[in-house]
Amino acid sequence: TITEFKEEKMVSKELIEKLAALEHEQWAHWTSYMLENLTDENISRWRRQIKINYDDLSEKEKESDREWAWKTIEVLDVLPADFTD
Repeated sequence: TITEFKEEKMVSKELIEKLAALEHEQWAHWTSYMLENLTDENISRWRRQIKINYDDLSEKEKESDREWAWKTIEVLDVLPADFTD
């Protein structure tokens, strides 16, 4: 269960709350965008994207996901050891 999993992990409550806040920000951003852009064309595109693995997304679609990945890294306050950019 999730409770058993949580008890086994050494994760600070502060980190959990920061990640949960980020998850809510991502959900709110998406929901707002979706409601403002609810067209048959977008619904069709989103249905297609739901069924596609990340590796098969277009570069533009991947870049949108990368933006949120970077937000997660910022919350964790870590960068890859080989970060050179």
